[in-house]
Amino acid sequence: MEDEQIALSADRAWQDQANCLGVDPDLFFPERGASTREAKEVCRGCVVRNDCLEYALDNGEKFGIWGGLSERERRRLRRQRAQSSRTIATA
Repeated sequence: MEDEQIALSADRAWQDQANCLGVDPDLFFPERGASTREAKEVCRGCVVRNDCLEYALDNGEKFGIWGGLSERERRRLRRQRAQSSRTIATA
């Protein structure tokens, strides 16, 4: 159990360096149809942006802005990655 907790905290250590640390989480979960611009601006220069995005993709986050991408943009990225891996597998 302790090893599991250590691994979990190491997996999320990137969060301590995130630009969004201390920012109101509601900014990253806008109402349907509301602008995502402000949230994406916070993400733009973040040093752990890719870690955040990979976390969201690995954990199936379906809502909010993660790694500077919206839900729709993450779905598109998942499809592109799946298509690329199928292309590589058949090559």
